[in-house]
Amino acid sequence: EEIDKNGPSINSVIELNPDALVLARELDNELKNGKLRGALHGIPVLIKDNIDTADKMQTTAGALALEGNRARNDAYVVKRLRDAGAIILGKTNLSEWANFRSTSSCSGWSSRGGQTKNPYIIDHNPCGSSAGSGVAVSSNLCTISVGTETDGSVVCPSSVSGVVGIKPTVGLVSRTGIIPISSTQDTAGPMARTVTDAAILLGVLSGIDSNDNSTLDSKQKKESDYLKFLEKNYLSGKRIGVEKKQQGTNQFMHALQKKSTDLIKSLGGTVVEIEYLDAINDLGESEFEVMQYEFKEGVNSYLKQADLKIKSLKDVIEFNLKNEDVAMPYFKQETLISSNEKGDLSDVKYKEALRKSHR
Repeated sequence: EEIDKNGPSINSVIELNPDALVLARELDNELKNGKLRGALHGIPVLIKDNIDTADKMQTTAGALALEGNRARNDAYVVKRLRDAGAIILGKTNLSEWANFRSTSSCSGWSSRGGQTKNPYIIDHNPCGSSAGSGVAVSSNLCTISVGTETDGSVVCPSSVSGVVGIKPTVGLVSRTGIIPISSTQDTAGPMARTVTDAAILLGVLSGIDSNDNSTLDSKQKKESDYLKFLEKNYLSGKRIGVEKKQQGTNQFMHALQKKSTDLIKSLGGTVVEIEYLDAINDLGESEFEVMQYEFKEGVNSYLKQADLKIKSLKDVIEFNLKNEDVAMPYFKQETLISSNEKGDLSDVKYKEALRKSHR
């Protein structure tokens, strides 16, 4: 009811699960009969629309080209949520293709879902491709949500919407069943109103998945319970890097940053001022090249097995050109095009860009 009533003003939910109330009643009955599935039993969660659900909902990454895509299987993280008792309430809007369509894109806009609004300042940027997930949690349309991040798409919308977002180390959370950008950088991550809720959700999402080899590296590192790390003195002895140069000219933001760094110090943390390095910026070019190669490879693999007429990145580009007025009314698809022009992952240029990025 809250999504129906106030959801349209912020446009963070792209689709509701028509079976949500049925699932809720079933889970309530289980609880009454003494069955507790897990930490999220009966908890409503919204998930980003690039994560597969094997139900009546679509998975489109916000793209009209993928409209009608209903997954055969749940993404691994969705299976983990269901096993823990969560109700998949619906899908959240996002920057189309997780913000990998154009260099002139608008955060939180997709051709399928329209523009997600900043919950605090309605005509300001909601930030990052997981904008819908951040806004939905901030606006109390769900208890918790799941976003995905390649480059800031969980932490930025969380920051702007005033919620807690965590980008897990790649490999802690499986990517199976998530429409990809980069196999070396992608991960799903928890978004919640409190650190405690985010920690509980992280424990549910993390797991070893035989279909995602990156998770094998986490075998000895993953935890089932992250609540044990929520200690008030946990910052004692920790070194926190803060960029020395002030960002922008807003005096209130500068005051807020000083307040934050003073808080870190008062809790026993050490603030280390860092000089900005142009070399880091230069490495961004190599990183982008890596993402283009991996995006082409990953999207082609995903679409090849999908129940869609669209079977490749090339098909997506052609669809957008044929439907330009509705698919590309504000910005185009130069990132899709440049990615499609790349070779495969055996290409020497890809390997060199990957080496530079890791350096």
